[in-house]
Amino acid sequence: MPSTGGAGRSRFTAWRPGVGGVAEVLHARFFEHAYPMHTHDTWSLLIVDAGVVRYDLEHDEHGALHDQVTLLPPHVPHSGSPATPGGFRKRVLYLGADVLGERHIGAAVDRPTLADPLLRDRVHRLHTALAEPGGELEAESRLAFVAERLVRHLDLRSAPRPAPGGRDAAVLADRLRQLLDARVVEGLTLREAAARLHAHPTHLVRTFSRAYGIAPHQYLIARRVDRARRMLLDGVPPRTAAVAAGFYDQSHLTRHFKRIVGVAPGRYAAGAAVLSRQRPR
Repeated sequence: MPSTGGAGRSRFTAWRPGVGGVAEVLHARFFEHAYPMHTHDTWSLLIVDAGVVRYDLEHDEHGALHDQVTLLPPHVPHSGSPATPGGFRKRVLYLGADVLGERHIGAAVDRPTLADPLLRDRVHRLHTALAEPGGELEAESRLAFVAERLVRHLDLRSAPRPAPGGRDAAVLADRLRQLLDARVVEGLTLREAAARLHAHPTHLVRTFSRAYGIAPHQYLIARRVDRARRMLLDGVPPRTAAVAAGFYDQSHLTRHFKRIVGVAPGRYAAGAAVLSRQRPR
């Protein structure tokens, strides 16, 4: 796999494979970068090849280790930072929300770590197939077995979870999340959200922040960065992707993209373009 950067610099490769259910593949080496709290609209399936990643998921601290598989659910904020000298090297599959289903989100939040050697080996082999030109059918087959094993783990853990602040607070937070998801590009003012949900603005922010561990504006920025990432992988220039994702301009995108992803949008797009040129059409 090609990579970008030199000694002491982050190195990564990201691409969108032609395999249904896989929105993005990311192979990265980070030395010092710490991800702030952010969220995705996909499942993040992570294996660590070197080092240890420390991360917060919702309100709890976790660690991603070499011999484990980490599964982070969609819509739930998480962070990430090196927990060992020399940083970490990871491989991530961003899986469509429908691959595992939203009913499994609670179980993944409660226990995102999967100590399953067979599953880790299957995820490793899936990465290998995704990187091979012409390996789409093999990748689809391997993804099916990975998803099957993930669901088996999650079904064993599934149980009703108490909602922080009670059911009414959870419903209010979820309704605001749905509003933000529907207005990623256009944006949503707090006054408008409060009026539509019949809640006081400060109560709305507190309820959302307690439920998801991230403020509404941070959630919206993270969703916009996610949208920009997808467009960059499709070859959309950073300047165009910035506005199309809801940012004021390219510099606005760059500031938040680098803070969340760890590299600037132009460099991210360049790494994806290198891989695209090396794959047969």
